[in-house]
Amino acid sequence: MQLMRRRRYRSAAALAVLVLLAGTTLWLRPTGGLSGGASSPPERARARQAVHQGARPVIVPRRAWHAESVDTAPGARYAPSVRAAVIHHTSTPNGYDCATVPRTLRDLYAGHAYGRHWDDIGYNFLVDACGTIYEGRAGGVDRPVVGAHTKGFNEGTVGIAAIGTYTRGEAVPEPMLDAIARLVAWKLGPRGPDPRTEVALVSTHDEARYPKGTKAVLPVVGGHTDGYPTRCPGAALYAKLPDIAARAARLQHR
Repeated sequence: MQLMRRRRYRSAAALAVLVLLAGTTLWLRPTGGLSGGASSPPERARARQAVHQGARPVIVPRRAWHAESVDTAPGARYAPSVRAAVIHHTSTPNGYDCATVPRTLRDLYAGHAYGRHWDDIGYNFLVDACGTIYEGRAGGVDRPVVGAHTKGFNEGTVGIAAIGTYTRGEAVPEPMLDAIARLVAWKLGPRGPDPRTEVALVSTHDEARYPKGTKAVLPVVGGHTDGYPTRCPGAALYAKLPDIAARAARLQHR
């Protein structure tokens, strides 16, 4: 009798262990951790949000080219993010010595801030023929500063000006193209659009190519002429924009 009781006890204990193990297995399966199944929902979400951003290039700060400041200038305005790059040219002479660029920047600043009463230079960044990138408009190079470079589409774009005149027949220096691509790859941000694609932006000005309030589909790497009736950035530089976009995409490991 005592032997039968011990056997029944051992059988009941074994059954309890099996039930516990079965319950543990069922509880573990949805996580995918021990069962070898799919990843958890947060892991799948992180995988879908691929990060694409180029390295931050070297940028010469405003203080290095002795940027002035208008006493009445309002504080910088910021967009939620940078969704597109608008490429310009400055329409200043080519063939310059890159050592003279700071003086050119001061002249451009005076024309924008005082001549046009913009309170600051309009472009967010400027790039010279040697591939040097200069900080333009104040507010922080790593922040989505709203510039004054294209009527209707300053919000959510970065204005990059190539120093010189790049109309049809002019050669666009290779170091300049490389620097613009590196700047675009960085400023579009880690979750920004593919530089080779298009983006929908809403016009904020009736003098743009699209009336105020109109949703326009524009290149992520586009020229000033895409959103505003102008010949800027010149036919030679405009023809290079697809190449700049492709370079930026490669730098973002797309």
